[in-house]
Amino acid sequence: MAPRVLIRAGDRAALPEQSFSHPLNPNSEIHGHSVGELAGLKKIGVHIARIPPGKESFVRHVHYVEEEFVYILSGSGIAEIDGEEHEVGPGDFLGYVPGTVSHHLRNPFDEDLVYLSAGERSAVEVADFPTLGKRMVRVGTQVSVYPMDHEESLAALPRVRPSRE
Repeated sequence: MAPRVLIRAGDRAALPEQSFSHPLNPNSEIHGHSVGELAGLKKIGVHIARIPPGKESFVRHVHYVEEEFVYILSGSGIAEIDGEEHEVGPGDFLGYVPGTVSHHLRNPFDEDLVYLSAGERSAVEVADFPTLGKRMVRVGTQVSVYPMDHEESLAALPRVRPSRE
């Protein structure tokens, strides 16, 4: 489908929902539409997402490069922000600045949680999953996950001096 400037609700409703689950969270289940992609946006991802009752978004994470926001459209959910739980509902806005707080969204209630989310699409992203002790590094479409307790510091590596020959 060619990108469009105006994405009408009726047009979007006629399209099949995309489904996603985070590979590190067996309770992750998200459905919706990437309206940013439909409009041809390249630098930001914009999504209308739906979490069914009893399901979760991703896994608690903190970004180090990309900003992200969530705006609740309908239903209720629990936003976990740096380990503290906050009930959220229609009209609530969550804005995540890189390197500040870990966050996660889940729906323990009886109706779908529907929200608008958007975030940058940087060429490189680093994110930590603090509850799992893992760090994700993405360069382009290549994603790698490492245990955080096995990090090596460049300062600990032996220095290699260039030869002057």
